[in-house]
Amino acid sequence: MRTIDAAGLQVGDDHPPRIMGVLNVSKESPYDPSVYDDPGEAAAYVDEELIGEGADIVDVGLESANKKFDVLSADQELDRLDTAVETIQSVSGDAVFSIETRYHEVADEALSRGFDMVNDICGFADPEMPRVCADHDAAVSKMASPPNLERPGAVEDVDDIYDALARNGFTEKTMVDPAFGGWSEAKTLADDRETFHRLREFRGYGRPILVSINRKNFLRDVAGRSTEAALPVSLAATSMAVERGAHVIRTHDVAETRDAALIGAEFARDRGRQTTETLHVEELDVTTPGEARRHLDHFDADTTTAATAATRVFAVEGLDATELGSLRVAAAGTDVTVAVGSDESGALVFGSPAGLAAVARDLPGDGGLSPVVSEFDDRVE
Repeated sequence: MRTIDAAGLQVGDDHPPRIMGVLNVSKESPYDPSVYDDPGEAAAYVDEELIGEGADIVDVGLESANKKFDVLSADQELDRLDTAVETIQSVSGDAVFSIETRYHEVADEALSRGFDMVNDICGFADPEMPRVCADHDAAVSKMASPPNLERPGAVEDVDDIYDALARNGFTEKTMVDPAFGGWSEAKTLADDRETFHRLREFRGYGRPILVSINRKNFLRDVAGRSTEAALPVSLAATSMAVERGAHVIRTHDVAETRDAALIGAEFARDRGRQTTETLHVEELDVTTPGEARRHLDHFDADTTTAATAATRVFAVEGLDATELGSLRVAAAGTDVTVAVGSDESGALVFGSPAGLAAVARDLPGDGGLSPVVSEFDDRVE
């Protein structure tokens, strides 16, 4: 996992989770507490409510991402840029300033006038965007999106999201954003939940991950909360996202989100790393074959071995002697271990999903072993 230098702010596994606070200079944006059109008032908000509460990055939006509104052109975004520039020039606190845009012209102008990084919500659908960011040596967050400047984040299937992030490549300072939220009518809450469930897969690119999940519908729906009452579910998801490998959390609720992110980081697994002048060794956080497949893709290696790269452990109880014997026979010659209990009525069974699937194929599918066959066979993914 590479570390990215965003105007002096280090983002990566070896550093604390970074908090990206949000400021909007778009009057149509739906979340009123973050919307300002007066530079002085906006700067005060940034100093007090964002930087003052722990934001490392301030992301300034020029237009609402709400799909109900027409997409602004590059010229229309540029017309709003003066307010954003005046705001960051008036801020007294220290933060990395990010411009949210889909257009390379806007990014170029913003980076030339004091902004530090880019939040590209169309994922390099503008093919000139990576060149502009590289020319300015600026960090850029690349959000998964179709190759269409009017459809940011409108990708439903998780596999398509992963592939969309690779479109038009990466710069040396690109981080990835899998694009949570209702960016299209077709994208469902279930799609977002699956993306979150599979968040570790996006570590396969070896780049820092940014997530924007604050008060999102797919979390509110779980607890039946309104936007105003959704802070607790957002904080729970923030801790989970950091534990699963996210590096930057974009939020309107900075102080609370910072605390939740720190808890997630404190209890995340220790991913071992050793580096010398010639060698780098890194333990990967792989819990499923799907996650392993992403890392194999990164190395352009044979992905058929992914099913052997994770381990599943099952406690199986209530077996009679014949069933236990069948289980042992089926496991022979695979990577599955059957550790039998002292009373020989149960066993601890562990191995790769591929090995467990092989055991399931060799076990009789009737009688008391039917649940074992069914469960082992479901573990391939």
